[in-house]
Amino acid sequence: MLRARETLFWTFLMPIVFFFFIGSITGGSKGASTDTTTPLVVVADATAGFLIPHLEARLEETGFRIVPAEGADPGIPRLGIPAAFTDSVLAGHPTTVTVTREETGLTAKYEDLRLKRAVFSVLGDLVAATDGNRPPTEEGLSILAQSPPIVRVEVSRAGVLADRIPSGFEQAVPGTMVMFTLLVLLTSGSVLLVVERNEGLLRRLASSPLPRASIIAGKWGGRILIGFIQIAFAMLVGTLLFHMNWGPHLGALLLVLVLYGGLVAFLGLILGSVARTQGQAVGVGVLASNLLAALGGCWWPIEITPRWMQHLALLLPTGWAMDAMHKLVSFGAPASSVLPHLAVLAVATGAAAWGAGKVFRFQ
Repeated sequence: MLRARETLFWTFLMPIVFFFFIGSITGGSKGASTDTTTPLVVVADATAGFLIPHLEARLEETGFRIVPAEGADPGIPRLGIPAAFTDSVLAGHPTTVTVTREETGLTAKYEDLRLKRAVFSVLGDLVAATDGNRPPTEEGLSILAQSPPIVRVEVSRAGVLADRIPSGFEQAVPGTMVMFTLLVLLTSGSVLLVVERNEGLLRRLASSPLPRASIIAGKWGGRILIGFIQIAFAMLVGTLLFHMNWGPHLGALLLVLVLYGGLVAFLGLILGSVARTQGQAVGVGVLASNLLAALGGCWWPIEITPRWMQHLALLLPTGWAMDAMHKLVSFGAPASSVLPHLAVLAVATGAAAWGAGKVFRFQ
């Protein structure tokens, strides 16, 4: 099987391409910009006063990046500050800052929320910096800004991260590995069996003193070895090139992949036994691999799909493997959480082994 250029191509080259392409476009590229701030132009004249630097600091705390007006992109939102802004605010006069932008929709509403938060934070600072009947000063605001906060909120997740949706390489590497293991073993694994049967090689084996079960086990062993090589290569490349973290339960993860590889190897034998021609084996193998990959959550996180599709994925081998890997790698679940997946994979592998023994034919 490894002598075939097609097997080498789909086992070692294409998975890397898919790792990079799918991982990058879904947010996992190492070379992508990590700047998540929103650019903002603050338009103020010389009379605006000392509140402007303080307002800009609060805007940056809420996720904005202040850019100069000269040469700024026309599409960047602009915050207009009225003349004599500081004097007007300190005098207690209602003062309005205005926002102009081209964008609308949810993004604009989220920006408005952050802008209001920054403006009201400045108002709170003014109240906190007021000393008796004396209005707040620039020095007072600077001291307040350097003081440690009296109240701090710490947010952390507790328990299993079941509401987290894997993305980037965290989704692309396991999904591509599961998909291409299925693709190679259903196509190359079945085509070779068709070739051996058509050329009489299986009839020659049938005339030998080898038991039928031994021949089937040998054919299965060659295919599962290809699967193990592919899985090991994908995990190594995912770790070294794409910094994939396989979680703390590597033993349970490997057991899931071993059972999945064994199941798929038997499915390849079944397809090779029922297919009459190489074209049939390749066509059914490619179609089945893509269909099972899409429905099982290899192409995208199954967590973003409707509930009925998530239930459907749990009826498929790809869905069992992906759900188990998400639990172990992405959700922080204990190794015991994949015991049902291991049981289902073991039963399915046994059923596939029985089916492969029933349909296997020498001619």
